[in-house]
Amino acid sequence: MKSQIDFTGLTQWIHQTLSAYLSPGWVLTLELVASVLAIIVMIVVMVILMIYAERKIAGFMQLRLGPMRVGWCGSGQAIADVLKLLLKECVTPFQADKLLFSLAPFVVLATSFLSIMPFSYAPGLQLWDINIGVLYVTAVSSISVMGVMMAGWASHNKYSLLGAMRSGAQIVSYELSMGMALVTIIAMSGALSVNDIIMSQADGWWLFKGHVPAIFAFVIFIIASTAELNRAPFDLAEAEQELTAGFHTEYSGMQFAMFFLAEYSNMLIASMMAATVFLGGWQPLHIQGLDGFNQVMDFIPGILWFFGKIFFVIFLIMWFRWTFPRLRIDQLLRLEWKYLLPISIVNVILAACVAVFGWYL
Repeated sequence: MKSQIDFTGLTQWIHQTLSAYLSPGWVLTLELVASVLAIIVMIVVMVILMIYAERKIAGFMQLRLGPMRVGWCGSGQAIADVLKLLLKECVTPFQADKLLFSLAPFVVLATSFLSIMPFSYAPGLQLWDINIGVLYVTAVSSISVMGVMMAGWASHNKYSLLGAMRSGAQIVSYELSMGMALVTIIAMSGALSVNDIIMSQADGWWLFKGHVPAIFAFVIFIIASTAELNRAPFDLAEAEQELTAGFHTEYSGMQFAMFFLAEYSNMLIASMMAATVFLGGWQPLHIQGLDGFNQVMDFIPGILWFFGKIFFVIFLIMWFRWTFPRLRIDQLLRLEWKYLLPISIVNVILAACVAVFGWYL
């Protein structure tokens, strides 16, 4: 088996080179600044690609072309929209709570950026190797509901408040099922560390190796993640026909762009979590008995495997959006409390039996 490209040597060389010329404090500062800038650039580039991909996928599913005017096949449309939002004025309602109104977009966006730190993109390419990485991501990402509630309350608008209350109920409800889906894999892998979960899939991805409980957990995770992201068919928090634009009705310009960026950043984080936990992270696809196929798969760099899996999960979430109609709020909560949560609990018990008795494929 050919080993994947390891970035450990590169990162150590950079650290040693900086240490030879600078004091430890400056080395740490420069490494932190470079890491933060790299994450920001990656998120912005990925979000622009996701916006373009979603418009093209929506156009394909609706038998139209999608954006075609700006750039080659409309590839510059997302960049043009971002520039348009950046040049617009940020208007604050007269009766709004100005402090909370201005703070809410930063809270939502900051939680997205903080949640992305523990992920491993390739061997040796990880910003923060924390031993409770999965727990950290789920805990920090759940704080975003605070920003949504702040936006709805501070706007002094009935539509914004109703949208924020819906979003709070939705996120808190579906976090249970999403957490249970992750617990299924944690029970079978015996680890909370992102690296340990990836290494436990060296002989097969959990989606295949964990058979029935892993497949159920993956489906539940995709449904619950879509609901947590406030995306159709679960976009009750910003249902245009009912609430104008939901909790960000009063936002414009850069502040609205921050909410928009946070939505796609959260979708990226959910896709990274699914790719890491269920699809092996940067581990290549191996099929027992097909040694030639496995050797060919080993030649593909791990970072390409990881981002390929991310785009696959993103496509599933987008496909989900343009296939099903929006649910009512009572149907949304009934789906969680009467169906998904009981199935998730039974699935965790089944996963525990698989882990105890070693019933892996």
